[in-house]
Formats: sequence, structure tokens, C-alpha cells
Amino acid sequence: MACDFKLGCQTFTWEMLGPRWTGGPDDLLRAIAAAGYTGIEITDKMIGHYMGDAGAFAAALERNALTLVAYAVASPSGYCGADQVAADVARIAETARFVARFPGALISMGSATVMSPGERAEKYDIAAQVYTESFAVAAEQGVPLAVHPSSHHDTLIYDEADYAAIFERMDPRVGWVPDTGHILRGGQSVGDAMSRWRERIRYVHLKDVDAAGDWAMLGQGVVDVPEVARLAAAAPGFNGWLVLEEESEEAGRDPAAAVATNHAALRDTLAAEAAQ
Repeated sequence: MACDFKLGCQTFTWEMLGPRWTGGPDDLLRAIAAAGYTGIEITDKMIGHYMGDAGAFAAALERNALTLVAYAVASPSGYCGADQVAADVARIAETARFVARFPGALISMGSATVMSPGERAEKYDIAAQVYTESFAVAAEQGVPLAVHPSSHHDTLIYDEADYAAIFERMDPRVGWVPDTGHILRGGQSVGDAMSRWRERIRYVHLKDVDAAGDWAMLGQGVVDVPEVARLAAAAPGFNGWLVLEEESEEAGRDPAAAVATNHAALRDTLAAEAAQ
């Protein structure tokens, strides 16, 4: 496994607290840096007062010795409404102008979501169009773009058939962020999915689930972390970042402690694997 992995943290761990979270983006940066991470994937809901101010956000990252791995964008339209395609793509174009300030950073587009009745095949077509056109406008700014499927309620990209339907419709240059927890909750094998779609892998979301599909702290579930690391390292477009995101009950009680525990667990696992 010849790869110098870089470890990042995703801010959805705090976002899932909803109104119980009363902090701001600077609190997130400090907690993530204190836990030992060198990168951050921030969501459009958690960037707070830095939204639209790339210079100020760059300065804040520098103060905390953090690199922006990705800017994760949610899907208010579901990415499968024919009348919303232009607006969705325009939103990504605006995001790309912000992300272009951060060399190497990606846009992570969230999973298309079924928000209205209709044929699923038609929704696949529209979502693939949104992702493809969004990739094109981001590329104009020099910003890579990848899709992050989900296993949450009403996702359009849930199981193996959904992945195939979307991935086979959209431009082959559009990247993918494999999320180990969501892959397993959708009934797929992580190894099979990462092997089948290896050309699209850009970075990895690493989180764990138990045998029932419930969220678990890293190393306490069924995810084979060394296998994931090996598969990522072998992917031609992988940029070296393993991004940890935690959605378990432990994270709901204390997000900062949970992501710190996961960082230590992943660091130790990678070190043990490298020593073999």
C-alpha cells in the first residue's frame, strides 16, 4: 500500500446536531486541528460567515494549519427537477469561483434526492445532466467535482442499481466520493463498489457501520479499513485524502471527542498496516 495518506475531517458531524449546535466555523476549525487532522471538508451549511469570502476563509485555514479538501454542497432541489437544472448548475458555478481560491480542493455534490412523484429513470436522466453540466462549469474554474451518494431518506443513489444508473449516464470525468458507510447501508460490498468505479474515485469518506447498518465509531463496525485504504491507493485519480465523518450516537453527544477518537484509530490502523 504505497500511499502517503492525508487525513481530513467532514463537518457534517456537527451539522447533524441541528439547533443543539451553537458554535461557528472557527470552532470547527479549532476542534478539527486539535484532533490532529490536516484537512477539512466543510459543508455549505457550516461555513457560516465565511461563505463568499474566500480570502478570510483561507486565512482562517492557515491559522489552523488546515487544507481545504472539499466544499460539500447540498441539494435543495434534489438535483432531479427538470425546471431546476439551470439554477442547480448556476449554484455550482458560483461555488466553483469560491473553491478556485484553494488549490487542489474539490466540490462535493450531494446525492440526488427524490422530492416528487415520477419515473425513477427520468430522475436518473436529470440528475446525471445536473452532475455533468456542473462538472463542466466547475472545470472552467479549474475546480474538480465529485458526487457523494447517500443512504439517507429518499436518496436517488442508494444501491448498486442506482449507482450504475447514475454513473453510466453522466460524463465519465465526473468524480466520485465513495462513502464506506453509505455503500454498506445500500447493500453493496465496499470492495466491489470501489473496484467497479475505481476510475471515478477522487477521495474517500471513511466511516463505519455495524452489521445492522447502524452508524458506529471507526473500527467498531464492519468496515475493513486496510482494504479501503488499499483500494483507494490503487485508484488512478485518488488524491491521497481519507476524510473521516462520524454520525454515530457518540458523535451526537460530543462531536469533537468523536472525531478525535476516530483520527487516532485511523492513524494507528494505517501505521500498523504500513509496518507489515
